[in-house]
Amino acid sequence: MVTHAIYILEELLRHIVEIAILIFEFIGVGIIIFSGLQGFYLYLKRSTATKLALAKGLAMGLEFKLGSEILRTVVVREWQEIGTVAGIIVLRAALTFLIHWEIKEEEKGIE
Repeated sequence: MVTHAIYILEELLRHIVEIAILIFEFIGVGIIIFSGLQGFYLYLKRSTATKLALAKGLAMGLEFKLGSEILRTVVVREWQEIGTVAGIIVLRAALTFLIHWEIKEEEKGIE
């Protein structure tokens, strides 16, 4: 009886996490698309804030995508999958770090 209850709770957790992963991925992609379109619009207007606006949007989108990868570690069962997810997390974290560095440099240039 206890084993059955644990199995049900594990399945419930897996479904909740999978839904949350999809939501975070969707939000991240939406933000990146919106930022790209906004950046293109600012580029056409020859705005000096183009690079900064695009970088901030990309950073925010990557944060959501990184969150989805962290959630994915909850449902991973095999070592090979853990390695793949860990690699993705490291790459996305590095991209986020580089974009934040670029934002700081761009903000210094504006001031």
